[in-house]
Amino acid sequence: MEHETIIRLGIFLGLFSLFALAETLVPCRARVQPRRHRWLTNWSITLVNTLALRVLAIGLPLLAVGAAMDAANNGWGLFNIVEWPLWVEFLLAVLILDFAIWLQHLITHKVPLLWRLHRVHHADRDMDVTTAIRFHPVEIALSMILKIGLVYLLGPAALAVIVFEILLNGTAMFNHANIRLPLALDRALRMVLVTPDMHRVHHSVHRHEHDSNYGFALSIWDRAFRTYIAQPAKGHDDMTVGLEWQDDRPSALGWSLALPFRRK
Repeated sequence: MEHETIIRLGIFLGLFSLFALAETLVPCRARVQPRRHRWLTNWSITLVNTLALRVLAIGLPLLAVGAAMDAANNGWGLFNIVEWPLWVEFLLAVLILDFAIWLQHLITHKVPLLWRLHRVHHADRDMDVTTAIRFHPVEIALSMILKIGLVYLLGPAALAVIVFEILLNGTAMFNHANIRLPLALDRALRMVLVTPDMHRVHHSVHRHEHDSNYGFALSIWDRAFRTYIAQPAKGHDDMTVGLEWQDDRPSALGWSLALPFRRK
């Protein structure tokens, strides 16, 4: 779609700047590591991920939005077969895609090989807006392949896929941000959306806590499947973020990219 990349990039950078500013003005937790070094590493991982998706696009020219357009042109997928109102298909597409991301996230915690990849994300000793973009490139590539497959099965409108990806990226940055929200606002928001306090529990060093609150955008799936934990046992100020065995090495790019292939 025309100007799609520019629009999505503009929204991404705008939201990133907004949440980064909010972290500076109303932080929830004191930082463990200096922000400058961590941010350089996390942004570098994002650049590597972008290159990985470019390489993937050579073999799979149609990524998620392109897959939706291709499915529509060929009449493939559920929504290209049934004749439901457009708003119903749009809403269902966003809900199903969000549930798929929730389920994928849960599976990455349960399958040892996938957990080795996903722990790159959890190894960040501080949790802030850049943690939302810290994922190993192999995990990003696998996630995109699964998303493409689901898009072909569903056949959603390309606009629905774009809106979902903007929603996913925006809410991921929001709920990873180191922001202290008023408790009343947090309680109201987390009835529908995953808030920073809710998702911070998921980044606890304790296994029973990081095996909870898998949602990135909508909070309803964790409540429905009983994987919801309201607050960390030690409270947000005293809890430890990251992995039990780690030290300061996650702030190094090479160490982070090699983490899935290490023995620990």
